Amino acid sequence: MTRDYKEDFPIFADKKNEGLIYFDNAATAQKPRAVLEAVKNFYEADNANPLRGLYGLSVRATEAYQSARKTIAKFVGAAQAEEIIFTRNASESLNLVAYSYALSNLREDDEIVVSVMEHHSNILPWQMAAQKTGARLVWLECDKESGAIPESEYNKITDKTKIVALTHVSNVLGTTNPIKKVAALAHQKGAVIVADGAQALPHLSVNVQDLDVDFYAFSGHKFCAPTGIGGLYAKRELLEKMPPFLRGGEMIEYVTREGATWAAVPEKFEAGTVNVGGAVGMAAAAEYLMGIGMENIARHDNELAARLVQKMQAIPHVNIIGSKDGAKRCGIVTFTIDGVHPHDISSILDTEKIAIRAGHHCAQPLGQYLDVPATARASLYFYNTAEEVDRFCAALAKVRAWSGFKE
Repeated sequence: MTRDYKEDFPIFADKKNEGLIYFDNAATAQKPRAVLEAVKNFYEADNANPLRGLYGLSVRATEAYQSARKTIAKFVGAAQAEEIIFTRNASESLNLVAYSYALSNLREDDEIVVSVMEHHSNILPWQMAAQKTGARLVWLECDKESGAIPESEYNKITDKTKIVALTHVSNVLGTTNPIKKVAALAHQKGAVIVADGAQALPHLSVNVQDLDVDFYAFSGHKFCAPTGIGGLYAKRELLEKMPPFLRGGEMIEYVTREGATWAAVPEKFEAGTVNVGGAVGMAAAAEYLMGIGMENIARHDNELAARLVQKMQAIPHVNIIGSKDGAKRCGIVTFTIDGVHPHDISSILDTEKIAIRAGHHCAQPLGQYLDVPATARASLYFYNTAEEVDRFCAALAKVRAWSGFKE
């Protein structure tokens, strides 16, 4: 990168975090000063309940919220701001599609195609929808060495398929799936595609119109926004036909004792008092990343991951899960060390002020398929450096010795 972006992140300047190598970005990214100040400024100057208030402060809160929606629409390439629904996170976005679209459109013996590499958030809602409607799940398997889904697997998308639910980037393998191609296959069969973009949006330049996805779910905290705010892109024509997911304040047009009529899209899907501060923060994060350039972020992350994979392969007893081409992993490198449990790997590295994730990464079907129930994961972002990669690998090479192994 052209400069040290850590300077934009107050957390790295805090004395408690001096020398910290933060390699857990796939779980959550750190927050730049621009995001923290945007949230602070909203609550200090413009905080009010939006949408219904007619006084000046409430009008400003409403304008901030709708402006944030326009920014996120630009960030993901939506045709119009009304195609962006604010949610708490990608999990809620995927549940929204399952409850509002799937339950209204699936019938007995219909098929939902999902991949074995999905995060639980893109499995459990479809299991629920299948159980309630009589539909069934059909699984796309991946190649255990490359982490890619073989071409032949896509033949499982048939005339029975009504929904294809596929991660854009795997949070374990770092695999980038060909969403645009799969969307075309789904549409040829009359199905819709639901893409989980939680791991893709932080690293890739995403244009939902070019991908031609019907739904695209994401979490703000993965791309430097606050926690508790996320979104769902959905084609307007689908949103118009879908019933609301949650019911209550703000999402109605008129209520009687007998029933109600719903507000227009997108308010129909945003029940209750909305998270304006979170939306403002997410918009600030999107503006910040667009200022750096998503193509620059992708290039940096790929170069850094390639360096990491190359150095890890030279360390005895370290086993990389999935592709050995680091430049195709979106900064996500998952691994094991012979004889050392992943939780111990994480704890040992923590003594060196290196933060990584260990466990099943909310992808237990993938772990069962690969026969690796737990792994360690290092995940990189644009504020990480080559020097940090080198220091990480130097520590990694000592983990077995620190665990009592003699070689």
